[in-house]
Amino acid sequence: MEIIRDKHFEGERPLFETHNVRLEQVTIGDGESAIKECSNIEAEDCRFWGKYPFWHVHGFKISNCHFDVGARSALWYSDNLDMRHTVIDAPKMFREMHDIYLEDVVINDADETFWRCRDIKGRDLTLHEGIYPFMFCENVDIDGLRSDSKYVFQYCKHVVLNRADIVTKDSFWECEDITISNSVLDGEYLAWHSKNVRLVNCHLRGEQLLCYADHLVLENCTFDKDCDRVFEYSDVHADIRGHIENIKNPRSGHIIAGSIGSVTIDKNIKAPADCVIQTVEPSL
Repeated sequence: MEIIRDKHFEGERPLFETHNVRLEQVTIGDGESAIKECSNIEAEDCRFWGKYPFWHVHGFKISNCHFDVGARSALWYSDNLDMRHTVIDAPKMFREMHDIYLEDVVINDADETFWRCRDIKGRDLTLHEGIYPFMFCENVDIDGLRSDSKYVFQYCKHVVLNRADIVTKDSFWECEDITISNSVLDGEYLAWHSKNVRLVNCHLRGEQLLCYADHLVLENCTFDKDCDRVFEYSDVHADIRGHIENIKNPRSGHIIAGSIGSVTIDKNIKAPADCVIQTVEPSL
């Protein structure tokens, strides 16, 4: 593998159609599409601030690098990426990609990031700001996610999250086959119009959570005191530890809670309208 060390590149496509190259302490300055139509690329301790540096790249590793604000839309139409210990300040990253591994990556402007990507695995990923990260993604498995971006995970399929701390609203809308464990989900309108969502050992905050959902399962979950109008028009099987303030018009299923502030069942409930709701004393 050729090694390029301590170099600065700028302009249009300076490393176009480069293959089997390792970049060390390289900077990519003003210009566009620096590393395009390339394969088997490694970048270690590099800095990028020109536009669109990695497009149509097949097989690449990025470690201890920094993407400046100017390096927007840096990773598109590429595959087989391993990225570790990297900070990204630019928006609109990761589009139409597959086979991505991320570890200890911080994205400080997650605006429109991870769109139409599949086969994403990660550990200790942080997302700040921006809207609609993880739109239309499939096969996502992340252990350790912190996000305060808006409208995270919409129209996604086959997502597994562990140790997530997500502050947003309208998250997991119209998603399918979602499992979230040991996590905190904070925001209104969680998982509306979703299918096959399973929450395990999670704490939930926000209003009108988990409505219009099919095959919704909660195991050993807790709710914040201000949650109300939960499970409206949902098919739900829920084991709730402690108190839930208000349940409204669940369509079907079985809900067990330590205590319930109120249950709203009115003329607007949808068939089959046979959800069993009960309280149980906590076991000693």
